[in-house]
Amino acid sequence: MDSWAGHEVPRLPGRGGPLMLFDSARQGVAASTPTGTGTMYVCGITPYDATHLGHAATMITFDLVQRVWRDAGLDVTYVQNVTDIDDPLLERAARDGEDWKVLAMRETALFREDMVALRIIPPAHYVGAVESIPDIAERVLTLVKEEAAYRIDDGTGDVYFDISAAPRFGYESNLGREQMLEIFPERGGDPDRAGKRDPLDPLLWRSARADEPSWPGGGLGPGRPGWHIECAVIALNLLGHRIDVQGGGNDLIFPHHECSAAHAELLTGQSPFAQHYVHAGMIGLAGEKMSKSRGNLVFVSRLRADRVDPMAVRLALMSGHYRSDRSWNDDLLVTAQKRLDRWRRAAAAPSGPSARTFLAAFRERLADDLDSPGALTLADSWADAALVGTGDDQAAPALFARAVDALLGVRL
Repeated sequence: MDSWAGHEVPRLPGRGGPLMLFDSARQGVAASTPTGTGTMYVCGITPYDATHLGHAATMITFDLVQRVWRDAGLDVTYVQNVTDIDDPLLERAARDGEDWKVLAMRETALFREDMVALRIIPPAHYVGAVESIPDIAERVLTLVKEEAAYRIDDGTGDVYFDISAAPRFGYESNLGREQMLEIFPERGGDPDRAGKRDPLDPLLWRSARADEPSWPGGGLGPGRPGWHIECAVIALNLLGHRIDVQGGGNDLIFPHHECSAAHAELLTGQSPFAQHYVHAGMIGLAGEKMSKSRGNLVFVSRLRADRVDPMAVRLALMSGHYRSDRSWNDDLLVTAQKRLDRWRRAAAAPSGPSARTFLAAFRERLADDLDSPGALTLADSWADAALVGTGDDQAAPALFARAVDALLGVRL
């Protein structure tokens, strides 16, 4: 699957420092310490609807990780998946009387357009679930042979992961069993499925049904993969046995990231799967989480069609810390548009305060667990000073613009 078009990221003088990131498993901030190349896997979309602001906020979060790593002199190998076959996609296609493949292709193309508009650095590998099915089936068969997975004895041939084979199950989410049982059915799990060894065992392979698409599964028989094993296999194939960051929204902490980590660790014999499990907060509207089920989505493509500058959208989403659940409203966008205008006027000023001093502080804020609100405040202060004629550094406005572009992804 093709990724989206990239853009040139300005180079800045000197280098940024190491990135500190909150790790959901350790429940604290720790240094991200890649050796030479930072590896990152971010869970992408299930393409049955357009890109909403929750998606955008998550993608901006991990775009900032890329930018801070690159500014520190690291190469980055970033992988993102597309879950282009799953129950929600099939259900939406059936509801609308549409071919599921056409729906997936259309919404994936729109997602790419939105990512270009938001100036998200593209992943090195943009991988669909469908194209990965042969590899996934092979890995599921390995888990069956190693007795970490089993078939349901009800005539379907569905294959489930046995969580008792993963003694650390629960370490990534830090949830107790009762909490897991409460969340599991809300996020795609099937705790009441008859024949499972444990209600929390996740699906690995759904055997073929007469009214559903399926693919050859080798020794598994025809079918299609579960969600969690999809991400584990794609990450293992492209990034190796251990990755620096596994990322997504905080609604993926359990069961998705818990299960995909357990799958990967059983397959490789190495733990933890990721040095950091990093999760972005949810974006709400009118006090409620923004979600397809509630029908309260704000789409990036709709804002673009209304001629809203994507850089203002980006600034609005970065005005809150990436880990916080936060709300979207018109005032947030108005503030961001005014900020963008002020920064652009400052970048065109004849001179300003020392931009190197600004750059050092700017880097420090972003290296501290992606403190984008603090970084925006620093940029506001520099811009305000430049606009009232403070400072005589004629090279400062250009360096200010390059820093904002390189580290925040905002083109002035």
